[in-house]
Amino acid sequence: MHIAVVGCGYVGSVTAACLAWLGHAVVGLEVDEERAGMLSRGQVPFFEPGLPELIAEVRPPGRLTFTSDAGAAIRRAEVVFLCVGTPADDDGRPDLTQLREAALAVAEHARVGTVIVGKSTVPIGSGDWLGGVLDEAVPPIRRGRIPVVANPEFLREGSAIEDFLFPDRLVLGGDSQPVEKVVRVYRPLLDQVFAGGDPSRRPALFVMDRLSAEMVKYAANAALATKISLANEFATLCELTGADARVVLPAVGADRRIGSGFLRPGLGWGGSCLPKDTAALVHVGADLGYDMPLVRAVREVNARQASWAACRLEHALGSLDGSRIAVLGLSFKPATDDLRSSPALALTRSLLDEGVYVVAFDPIVKRLPAGHEGVRLADDPYEAADGADAVVVATDWPEFHALDLDVLRERMRGDVVLDGRNVLADGNAASKGLRVLGAGWHEGIAGRPRARRAS
Repeated sequence: MHIAVVGCGYVGSVTAACLAWLGHAVVGLEVDEERAGMLSRGQVPFFEPGLPELIAEVRPPGRLTFTSDAGAAIRRAEVVFLCVGTPADDDGRPDLTQLREAALAVAEHARVGTVIVGKSTVPIGSGDWLGGVLDEAVPPIRRGRIPVVANPEFLREGSAIEDFLFPDRLVLGGDSQPVEKVVRVYRPLLDQVFAGGDPSRRPALFVMDRLSAEMVKYAANAALATKISLANEFATLCELTGADARVVLPAVGADRRIGSGFLRPGLGWGGSCLPKDTAALVHVGADLGYDMPLVRAVREVNARQASWAACRLEHALGSLDGSRIAVLGLSFKPATDDLRSSPALALTRSLLDEGVYVVAFDPIVKRLPAGHEGVRLADDPYEAADGADAVVVATDWPEFHALDLDVLRERMRGDVVLDGRNVLADGNAASKGLRVLGAGWHEGIAGRPRARRAS
């Protein structure tokens, strides 16, 4: 099928490349001419493992092209995927300006029978609004309804290609005829009959009304955020009581009704989805006269994790003012360069405000946003730790699991390591002369090993 993908950021670029991999003829529309040019040359303007290689595979056969010309992208398209950004405005509500502009472009150029697929995360009910925008903007000579299908994305940065091609589920919301057309787009994925497909990993297909499909995205992200905040809530209680979250939470997660996934304490969650979507849910409830106390609490627990880390460091060092602290990891999670709502950045900002000299290292991030000019970037973790009173592991990069702790201790002035991601939880660091603190670890039992199942 001929497909257009409007918006070529994280979601759009991955969607375009993967749909081309499934065998479709795909045109990616990116209004930023510089970005469109980069993608046309096979250059990806952000870090996503495997994406440059995938684009290189599907470009030569002509299955994937990029352009900044809306007409060239949309005129032949049977299905148009909207993947534009819906960033939060100052009060946390999604800004639909880009979505409206995309809809106007589609209305101007789409042919009769084209189906619009909304992958951008939008407030619940936005599909109806989008349909209205399209209906009003279609030129009289082509007067006819353009159907809208909701198709929320569940891509994780760092594993987006895997998540697209091997999803747990595919959610579609809309009227039966346009939904069936979108099912045709996804048929190779549903049957896992593409190159590299795995028939044992066929995803579940959920077809529903559009409002319910829009709700699924918000509900799923709220559930994930809740598990992380719940783990942090109990980690704090473990510290206060003397219990150890390293053995408590695995035992809790062993219950199949709960599950161990995302039940990990630390610096908290960030990124482009969980912060924005939970904020949007609070606003949706407020607009309908319904308070969302659980979601608000989930956000409040997460917001205080940077303060938790700063307090642990201050307690261990006696004072933060004038100290030197190394922060290992800056992106909100490993395998991405995304700094949006990064807990690591929140911590560095807090430390700078306390008069700390901060040196940071991240395997991918080499530039910081405004407000973090006081942070010096090092070339490796040991340079960052050179002369440091304390080291903070802020992102769960694989490189930090393999740190040479002898070298780390030699380079440090102090001996405190705040393990904000539980990468050093096996107690080995204590034998190297390091005083390790972690989320949910009582200081007196910092070296206690993780729980193990009895054989």
